[in-house]
Amino acid sequence: MHDTDISSQLSSEGWKQRDLPGFMGTAGPLWTRKEGHTWAYGLLVQAPHLNPAGSAHGGALMTLVDHAVSAVAWEICQRKPCVTLQMDCHFYAAVQPGQFTEVRAKVTHQTGSLVFASAVLTVKGEPVFRCQAILKKLSS
Repeated sequence: MHDTDISSQLSSEGWKQRDLPGFMGTAGPLWTRKEGHTWAYGLLVQAPHLNPAGSAHGGALMTLVDHAVSAVAWEICQRKPCVTLQMDCHFYAAVQPGQFTEVRAKVTHQTGSLVFASAVLTVKGEPVFRCQAILKKLSS
C-alpha cells in the first residue's frame, strides 16, 4: 500500500495529519484522533524514522510517546506546560516501514508539582512499546 493510500485510509478512520512547529513537526508528521474525552496520537513510519537496521528508530518512537504524555499532562494541568523529567521505556517489538503506530497515554497520578503518566504504543492493536513517565509542572 502506498503512502497516499495509507493516508486516505487513516483519514477515513478519523485520523488527522497535523502540521506542528518545532521538533515534532520535523519528527512527524503527527497524526491525531479524538477518542471520547482523550486523544490518540500516531506516526506512519517512513524512511526518515528508520535506524540503520531498517526498522523504526527507538528515538523516533520515544519522541512520539513523549509528545503524547506531555499532551495529556498539559490537559490535566489546565493547559499549563510540563517538561519530561524521566521516561522508563520498554520496547517489545520492532516497527517496520509503512506501519502505523498509535499511542494512547493517560495520567495515573499527580502531586503539587509532578505528573505521572503511562503510555502504550501499538501497531495493529499489538503493544510494541510501553512507557512510564514523570513530568514537572512549570509555573506560568
